[in-house]
Amino acid sequence: MKLIIQIPCYNEEATLGLALSELPRQLPGIDRVEWLIINDGSRDRTLEVAQACGVDHIVDFKSNQGLAKGFMAGIEACLKAGADIIVNTDADNQYCAEDIPKLIAPILEGRAEIVIGARPIQEIEHFSPLKKFLQKLGSLAVRIASKTNIPDAPSGFRAISREAALRLNVFNEYTYTLETIIQAGQRGLAITSVPIRTNGYLRPSRLVKSISTYIKHSILTIVRIFMTYRPLQFFMVLGSLPLSFGFLLCCRWLLLFWGIIGDNPAKPRVPSLILAAILILIGVQLLIFGLVADLMGVNRQLLEDIQLRLRRNEFKPQDSDRVSQQDTILK
Repeated sequence: MKLIIQIPCYNEEATLGLALSELPRQLPGIDRVEWLIINDGSRDRTLEVAQACGVDHIVDFKSNQGLAKGFMAGIEACLKAGADIIVNTDADNQYCAEDIPKLIAPILEGRAEIVIGARPIQEIEHFSPLKKFLQKLGSLAVRIASKTNIPDAPSGFRAISREAALRLNVFNEYTYTLETIIQAGQRGLAITSVPIRTNGYLRPSRLVKSISTYIKHSILTIVRIFMTYRPLQFFMVLGSLPLSFGFLLCCRWLLLFWGIIGDNPAKPRVPSLILAAILILIGVQLLIFGLVADLMGVNRQLLEDIQLRLRRNEFKPQDSDRVSQQDTILK
């Protein structure tokens, strides 16, 4: 049983050494623990610090690719290195490494394939009241969209089984946190959460540059994933709004035309009739889009099955014997 701890890094020279010093090299139920960092085009000494700390594997991007691409590149490198469990954490030492045994326990026990560490949001002092509220609101939206019960969706401290890692895809270029949870819920992967602790505040978040930007990206991510995995439901809800309003306007026009309501039945009221027709057409078109997207979804499922078979063949466990110490994968 091999566990690889991966850390996405971008200009983390100041904090990476501390984060690595807290990581374990031995864990109960695990035969081997290795470390992997994703150097996402850092311009400081991040790479040198990682090598000095004895990191086993390095994925090295020559230019900044973003957190989501870095996360997936790390997942693929961990699979190639033969990882049975992958733990993702941050380079700013935000998460308490002593909670890793608690994080991987549900996977070792066979109760879950993905485990998310739930931070004590209300106790984190450097989180403003607005940020705490938005964290709760965002996690609630993810729970609804994914049909899971994850209280801290934006948490980057998570453990992933090999089988779940083989199935994951990240389309969003901003972050992987929300998308992977929604994707796991929609695909029926067993996902759970465990309470974890956090360390002291070392630096501001580089992902959340402003609350408004983070909210915008989070909403777009949720909508896009819901369209991908529940297209018929999404377009039915979207199309039912103009269809309902158009139907009501049409009924109103008929009542006015027959003189059941109103004082002047001879009045044509053409604008109302045109608006009703337009709304009904829009609603019907959206429903047709939903049917077409649902049929395309069948195609997507077939492609995902093919991708899973290819990944299982590409990332065979015995391939890990050919991975050398401090193996550097250039991207």
